[in-house]
Amino acid sequence: MIRVKRVYEQPSDQDGLRVLVDRLWPRGLRKSEAKFDLWIKEIAPEDRLRKWFSHDPEKWEEFRKCYLKELDQKEEYVQELLEKARETDLTLLYSAKDETFNNAVVLKEYLESRLKSQ
Repeated sequence: MIRVKRVYEQPSDQDGLRVLVDRLWPRGLRKSEAKFDLWIKEIAPEDRLRKWFSHDPEKWEEFRKCYLKELDQKEEYVQELLEKARETDLTLLYSAKDETFNNAVVLKEYLESRLKSQ
């Protein structure tokens, strides 16, 4: 099971392995307060794409398409997450306020698609 959750939310027993998938450290969160097991910032969208998107719902489809292409080029990090997802539940943590239009949603979709095709 792969879930997405804001990094600011309290952990739950269902989270399994908690992986931060943002390139930048979450605003207002002290490292001593952060509750995650792994930070893979390299799997996040490249800065150019992240800044262009800026969580604008009107840019969502184009962002999604571009980020999926980027993920095809990040095989090492994708494989790491796929291996973890085969072993345990996985929660992808993000810091965006928007729960619908963020990179973790696309990453979850991508990982689930890869798991089904294997």
